[in-house]
Parts: sequence; structure tokens; C-alpha cells
Amino acid sequence: MSADLKRAAAARAVDLVQDGMRLGLGTGSTAAHFVDLLGARVRDGLSVVGVPTSEATHRAAQTAGIPLTTLDETPELDLTVDGADEIDGSLRLIKGGGGALLREKIVAAASRRMVVIADGGKQVDTLGRFPLPIEVVPFGLGATRRAIAGVLACTGCAGDLTLRTKPDGAPFHTDGAHLILDAHLGRIPDPEALAAALAAVPGIVEHGLFLGLCTGAVLAAEEAGAVRLITLGAV
Repeated sequence: MSADLKRAAAARAVDLVQDGMRLGLGTGSTAAHFVDLLGARVRDGLSVVGVPTSEATHRAAQTAGIPLTTLDETPELDLTVDGADEIDGSLRLIKGGGGALLREKIVAAASRRMVVIADGGKQVDTLGRFPLPIEVVPFGLGATRRAIAGVLACTGCAGDLTLRTKPDGAPFHTDGAHLILDAHLGRIPDPEALAAALAAVPGIVEHGLFLGLCTGAVLAAEEAGAVRLITLGAV
């Protein structure tokens, strides 16, 4: 997705922000455009507070001059704007490619509305082409991994599980000091069944299936050299 398309989707989401709103600030390259554009509106006099979903977003929001709060101080949010790795026609998502899925899901769940901004290529008929991130605690990794493999097989989603690593080969750690196993499934025939089964596995902190959280989406696509914005759900 080009920077122009990302910025176009982010700009449409910024138009949804009203004075006095309590916002969830997503993580990722498209969400970063939203934070940047929101900061410009704040400097022009818009009054909002934001809850960042990652340390990276926290730093970006501070640089942009956006007043920040926490869910302890502000437990109910009006709107969260975030990206997605996949979205289907029922507004079900796969998220976590950037490793912030736990905080992203907590913030989304605390929000009255969640609007996804992404490129049109992220829309799929069936979730699963993008590897499903599963955040786990380091303790008992081998046992947890075997349990996850069993769950995947029982829900018709068998696929390779890979430990996410950094470019230097060291294990990737989330902001919460957890690990991520990426499940390469190809397709997920029943996301709700898989989500419920994964939630029952000890050692799993969270998974990247976001179900029943997204209320709308703005997807940007390029057609004949121009940007076309596609909206799904209530935006």
C-alpha cells in the first residue's frame, strides 16, 4: 500500500473525530498516518485524549502533541482507529502483524466504535491467508505449542507454527515481554470456533482474531491513477 493510499484512508478516519472524544490510537504504518494527521488537528485546537496501543504509538502521539491518557484513567473510549492485516465481509479481522495485538484488543474492547483503516488488498473472503499471530508466555513454550497444534487440527485449521523472530534471529518480544507464534493456516473456516478453542489453552495470552469488535472500515484502493475509498459497516 503506497503512502498516499495509507494517508487517504487515515484522513477519512480523522474526519470522524469530534471535539472531546476519547480515542484509541492504533499501531502500524497506516495508523501512524492517523496519529500524524490527528496531531495536526490537535495543534489547530481540537480537544481529544488518546490511549496508545503500543510503546511506538505512545512515542509518536507524544511527538505529534496529542494528549494521552490510560484505560485506568479513562476506561471507556468513543472511537478506536487501527489497521488490520485481514478483514472479511463480516468485519472480522486478523491483527497482530506488528506484534501489538494484546493492547490493540484491550483498547478496541473498551471502545464504543472501532474503525479499521487499510488498503483494499486486506479484504478477503475467508480469513487465514495472513498468518494468525498467537501471543504466548515464554514459560512452557513447548507444551503450549503442542496444545495449539492440537487445537488447530481439531478446528480444521492445521498449519505450520513458527516462532516470530527479529532480523538478527533472536526471538521477537512484545511490549508485554511475551512471544508470538505465527500460525500459517491458509484459511480459517470457522473463526469463532477457533477463537474459543484458543482462548481455552493455558499459556496463550491473546490471539489475533478480532471478532465482534470492528464496527466499520475505510479501505483505500487505486483505480485509474486515483484513490478510491471503500467503506464497510458503520463509519
